[in-house]
Amino acid sequence: MSLPPCPQCQSEYVYQDQEQLVCPECGYEWNPAQVAEDEAIAVKDANGALLADGDKVTVIKDLKIKGSSQVIKIGTKALVRRVLDKKDHELDCKVDGVGEMMVTAKFVKKA
Repeated sequence: MSLPPCPQCQSEYVYQDQEQLVCPECGYEWNPAQVAEDEAIAVKDANGALLADGDKVTVIKDLKIKGSSQVIKIGTKALVRRVLDKKDHELDCKVDGVGEMMVTAKFVKKA
């Protein structure tokens, strides 16, 4: 049985003690069921709707692509592949006509 690494020190030498998981290197103890609930990332679009993996979104502003002369136009549709916990580009999307791209959530709305 494979146990997840320690959330604090990323040690792979984790063992289970009843319902808790324990890291022998840093001494951290945690309940894996609670960690899964706490890791839910709350990312909101321009209208305040929560976004999740698999959502379809629409771009609400012309977006310049860094390092390119291409522009993503208003109304372009995209599919959110996954929601990430980052400051600037929270959405890993497949944008129609452009391809795979990281997009900031405040520039899209849920379709």
